[in-house]
Amino acid sequence: MKPELVRADEQARAQSASLRLVGDASTDVVSGDAPAAGADYTGLRVAYLVNQYPKVSHTFIRREILALERMGAEVTRVALRGWDAEVADPEDRAEQGRTTYTLQHGLMPLASSALRMLARRPGRFFAALKAALAMSRTSLRPLPYHLIYLAHACHILPLLERRGVTHLHAHFGTNPAEVAMLVRLLGGPDYSFTVHGPEEIDDARHMGFAQTVPAAKFIAAISSYTRSQLQRHAPYQDWDRIEVVHCGIDGQFFAGDQPEVEDITQFVCVGRLCEQKGQLALLDAFAEVVAKHPAARLVLAGDGEMRQVLEERIAALGIGGAVRITGWISSAQVRRELLAARALVLPSLQEGLPVVIMEAMALRRPVISTFISGIPELVIPGENGWLIPSGSVDDLVTAMSACLETPVEPLRRMGAAGATRVKARHSIDTEAAKLARLFAAPRSEAASRPGHMDWQRKTG
Repeated sequence: MKPELVRADEQARAQSASLRLVGDASTDVVSGDAPAAGADYTGLRVAYLVNQYPKVSHTFIRREILALERMGAEVTRVALRGWDAEVADPEDRAEQGRTTYTLQHGLMPLASSALRMLARRPGRFFAALKAALAMSRTSLRPLPYHLIYLAHACHILPLLERRGVTHLHAHFGTNPAEVAMLVRLLGGPDYSFTVHGPEEIDDARHMGFAQTVPAAKFIAAISSYTRSQLQRHAPYQDWDRIEVVHCGIDGQFFAGDQPEVEDITQFVCVGRLCEQKGQLALLDAFAEVVAKHPAARLVLAGDGEMRQVLEERIAALGIGGAVRITGWISSAQVRRELLAARALVLPSLQEGLPVVIMEAMALRRPVISTFISGIPELVIPGENGWLIPSGSVDDLVTAMSACLETPVEPLRRMGAAGATRVKARHSIDTEAAKLARLFAAPRSEAASRPGHMDWQRKTG
């Protein structure tokens, strides 16, 4: 191993040892905004890399970052895009000011960074170039994209070095994971990434997991289901480094006693208006429900590419007086819509594990959703909600009707059971503490075994 790599590894081991002395007692389930008991990661310097940040559907990333900072960690935010995104949440607007954007000034700064890296570290540059070429061979995107990802990595590395970052974490196993790997090959810190699915898993053969998984310090999966799907595409010897780290919700959902379900007839569906969320099937089902229960109401909280299609379907079904579309709303407004509902209904056709289900359960609202991906890990039929076959309008009608016909006291018991379950599994402070321990821990033997970084050893 080269001298500079030996020194870097020694420094990382020394830092992780000191951090473990104060960070290993953070496994208890907690509530509120306080960090997990005993979790003090002062001195831990990490960076987060996301394709677009902030984003209305990425509140879980913001919560994760802020939880790490409450534990004392310093978090550098890096995103490719998002500086000009319209966001409804004030906290997202604040995050825009804290984030460095690699594409904000166009491609020329990236090209300049690549040339400087070539002159500064030619061996490492060509090792990373070789990896980018390998990624392009199985990718759906042509070679120029992967060369741009290499330029992003060249641009990001000096920022991480200036800020003393010792670990880089990417969200999503798409191009952020590739960029993080290329940063590592250029001589940057260890990296990890969170796999959410379904986009990553659906295109797993084109994601480059054969390169990004073995070279990572660890991989986080948001559910056991997501981990199992990643295991289908990762070498068996890497399975022990695929960790389940749930997306989490913060103290506003656990603070104090949440209002219990009232005997109201309004459902809410929260999410982007798109094919995978199943809103068209929901409208068809709701038309039958409202015919039997004229007082029933439905709120579609969100916006997206299918809004016009949904509005046309609402008009065709003649249910315009019973359905409301909110457009994009803030986290506080989502909370208000959930509290104003009898239940959350999310008839998704494709999912990872929706954060809004966690939010609804924390607010003591039963959930109606589908038997797909990680949802059955959280929603237990008859205990805290209803689960139906995905795509079945008839079963959706049955579940929504059953919810309307269930007396309020059993609904409240379901809400309480849901709150208990989500608090135990999805407190952001507990989940962020898991990540902090993994960031600070020494690199495992599995992640360091021969073959993981062959192109670096041969050409670095």
